[in-house]
Amino acid sequence: MTRLAVLDQQIVECARCPRLVDYRQQVAHVKRRSYQDWDYWGRPVPGFGDPKAQVLLIGLAPGAHGANRTGRVFTGDRSGDFLYRALYQAGFASQPESTSRTDGLVLKNAYIGAAVRCAPPDNKPTPEEFRHCRPWLEQEIALLPNLRVVIVLGRLAFDSYLRVLKEQGLIESRSKFRFAHGRQFHTGQAQPILLCSYHPSQQNTSTGRLTAQMLQDVMDHARSIIETNVETNVPTDGVATKLR
Repeated sequence: MTRLAVLDQQIVECARCPRLVDYRQQVAHVKRRSYQDWDYWGRPVPGFGDPKAQVLLIGLAPGAHGANRTGRVFTGDRSGDFLYRALYQAGFASQPESTSRTDGLVLKNAYIGAAVRCAPPDNKPTPEEFRHCRPWLEQEIALLPNLRVVIVLGRLAFDSYLRVLKEQGLIESRSKFRFAHGRQFHTGQAQPILLCSYHPSQQNTSTGRLTAQMLQDVMDHARSIIETNVETNVPTDGVATKLR
């Protein structure tokens, strides 16, 4: 087994957060009426993608009837529909839909993780639950040696990634970094460029806060970074620029 595969198995077996264990299992048992025929995953959801990826996307947490049902991040709900379509159009996914772990989807040069690996009640993890899950994200990043871009999907994913950098001594302070859609940051010598996007939640996409074009611009910019070395134009630690 690869080291990533070993990590995935450790994530799947995690039971550090009693509240999340109870909730994810309850949802898997009760189910949603439209998914009564499904055998829900009902466990922590590991990362998914290309072990040689140059681009890492970080989401918030599995959806109760999305990834908690299917066992793959951003799979089985509208957030995933929105995200994978953009990944496909930017050349990072082999198909524009992700419906199950066995649908044949392959990510190319991209990997998707999350700040929290279990579906939380009301989609709101507690600070303690974020803290318990952070080592999984930290280990995942360490096992993706080719990373050149990290895309955070939402402010909470942004905060989680910055905490990892701060704990590793790679940034001095998180206060220099201000989240906004379309911002990019240089986080230190030889560190991946940080790109910010609103989370593709149904609330954000249905209200127009995040449009398909806005998300596509972020994905296309990530593609341009890994293909053209555009990161050489990004300013120093903690200084943001907007995507063009």
